Amino acid sequence: MLRVLKEFWVTSYKTDKLAFYLEVFSVAVTVWGSAMLTFTSPHPDMAFVFPLYLMGSITLAYAAYRRRIIWTCVLGSWFTIMNIIGNYKVFFE
Repeated sequence: MLRVLKEFWVTSYKTDKLAFYLEVFSVAVTVWGSAMLTFTSPHPDMAFVFPLYLMGSITLAYAAYRRRIIWTCVLGSWFTIMNIIGNYKVFFE
């Protein structure tokens, strides 16, 4: 089992190093934002959550584009649009 997991990670890294690091960054900031959202509810500070989600969704969408994973790219792009709107509402309205 560990061999299969290691092979999965190594293959992901070797096929596109930039996409791999973009995905690592995306997961890290999205998990951070999700934890903030969870542990500060019912009144989370969206001025911290939305920027983290925006960074995560942009890097996910670009990594998916580089890897030619269409539905993940569509989902990451959708999240990017929603997070831009969310950031606008938090910081400019």
